[in-house]
Amino acid sequence: MDQFTLNLLFVGASFALYIGIAVWARAGSTSEFYAAGRGVHPVTNGMATAADWMSAASFISMAGLIAFVGYDNSTYLMGWTGGYVLLALLLAPYLRKFGKYTVSEFIGDRFYSSTARLVAVICLVVASTTYVIGQMTGVGVAFGRFLEVDNTTGLLIGAVIVFAYAVFGGMKGVTYTQVAQYVVLILAYTIPAIFISLQLTGNPIPGLGLFGDHVASGEPLLARLDQMVTELGFAEYTTHHGDTFNMVLFTLSLMIGTAGLPHVIMRFFTVPRVSDARWSAGWALVFIALLYTTAPAVGAMARLNITEQFWPEGVAGEAVSVETIETSPAYDWMETWRQTGLLGWEDRNGDGRIQYYNDASPDMQAVAAERGWQGNELTNFNQDILVLANPEIANLPGWVIGLVAAGGLAAALSTAAGLLLAISSAVSHDLIKGSLNPGISEKGELLSARIAMAVAIAVATYLGLNPPGFAAQTVALAFGLAAASIFPALMMGIFSKKINNHGAVAGMLAGLVVTLVYIFLHKGWFFIPETNSFTDADPLLGTIKSTSFGAVGAVVNFAVAYAVAGMTREPPQEIQELVESVRVPRGAAIAQAGH
Repeated sequence: MDQFTLNLLFVGASFALYIGIAVWARAGSTSEFYAAGRGVHPVTNGMATAADWMSAASFISMAGLIAFVGYDNSTYLMGWTGGYVLLALLLAPYLRKFGKYTVSEFIGDRFYSSTARLVAVICLVVASTTYVIGQMTGVGVAFGRFLEVDNTTGLLIGAVIVFAYAVFGGMKGVTYTQVAQYVVLILAYTIPAIFISLQLTGNPIPGLGLFGDHVASGEPLLARLDQMVTELGFAEYTTHHGDTFNMVLFTLSLMIGTAGLPHVIMRFFTVPRVSDARWSAGWALVFIALLYTTAPAVGAMARLNITEQFWPEGVAGEAVSVETIETSPAYDWMETWRQTGLLGWEDRNGDGRIQYYNDASPDMQAVAAERGWQGNELTNFNQDILVLANPEIANLPGWVIGLVAAGGLAAALSTAAGLLLAISSAVSHDLIKGSLNPGISEKGELLSARIAMAVAIAVATYLGLNPPGFAAQTVALAFGLAAASIFPALMMGIFSKKINNHGAVAGMLAGLVVTLVYIFLHKGWFFIPETNSFTDADPLLGTIKSTSFGAVGAVVNFAVAYAVAGMTREPPQEIQELVESVRVPRGAAIAQAGH
């Protein structure tokens, strides 16, 4: 059976499962659409949360970013994992005790203001839409490769699939679909990693193999990798090279952005009791850890495999020949990925070989002049393809490649569905029912939610065709927006009785606007190419990149909120008592009934 047929079987079987579950668990009421009827078991919810959380950025993109940068991009691991702990400890149980359906509803009620609720909707939609762009980017990469079509066609196919099961299932359908997707994605991520770790180190546990010895050379694997990449003019893999201040800000932005992500917070509204919200968070962390402890090994081993494929005799020898790439089965993956437009190479000096090296390095420029090279001939290697291409690069069996295809799509689609649900509930429940048309029927509210989701899919698909960065980088921008707007409002809403409606609204707007403007200045206005005034290589403020600015935006939010609240009337007594009742453990075993 050829690889294309195998891919279709794995992807088709997994999609049939997802859509079948969505139909079986179709939401029939607003309670089921927004919160799955509040009847989800903590372990089930933990697994669904993990799938919701581990997006295309985690599955497809993160290991690629680590592979091509090394230690400096471990910030993705630290920020996202640390942020989840913040969410579990500081927000989830209290929000579940409050007993509402959405983040915007909590902000509207806590700050006793329809304006605050409306501003929260705007913040949520902006952050979530930016996040969905990253997911759709991943969907395009995965579909493009495994259906052997171009990236644009893959993106459009993925959009139709997301529409099919997210629009009809609501939170109830999405929850049980995400449980299946978690099982698929974790198997798809760990099985190839185990194979590759055994090949390179003899150790079946990738996290341990990373610190073991490289079988072929007898050296420690990381030392072997450091030696090869530095000989090619790249930065040493295991050392810190970037700006430390920006690195700290970036990690902080990811952490507090994680804790402010509405689509993850919404998952904690689906369990029966507050104690279940705590248990859900704990289980989710266990399920997430299975992938996150494997990712550094996947990145390092893939980088070593790629480098050795281009320099089979070592850097001192000759580079791989064009003939070998065209005729050897070990290099079939290159032609397959070239068809997607995400991989490219060119024999610039006509010597019949493809030299892969850092042609910006002065040392390598001298070597290139001596050996007759005319620049790096690996002209395009999109970092988002690395995890999906990894089994092919390592010459693993065809069924493993098919499984990875299904896993990559599961990761992208599970998070896309959760984000679209957050957007649709914000529009239908908080904007339409909460402000524009309070008397809307339940049937009308469900219809408006599904229409809002369809519009969000269309916008995200359009923007996904020209994303502002790799999947994980686009997602980092969304985390920055959530960090600057939603997280401070939730923290002040739970832990401060002093912040009133004026302070909350002013803080959210200030944090969102300053962060959005900073991002647009670096990434282009509304992410339109070539409309930017600065780049992340040469940022506006010192060394602060656009992906790191969320932490600064959060400080602006807090500062403005406290300043405005200090100049205006303090919150009513009943609101201060509400804050006390949400925060203090009295009655914590029983959440409010909600609506």
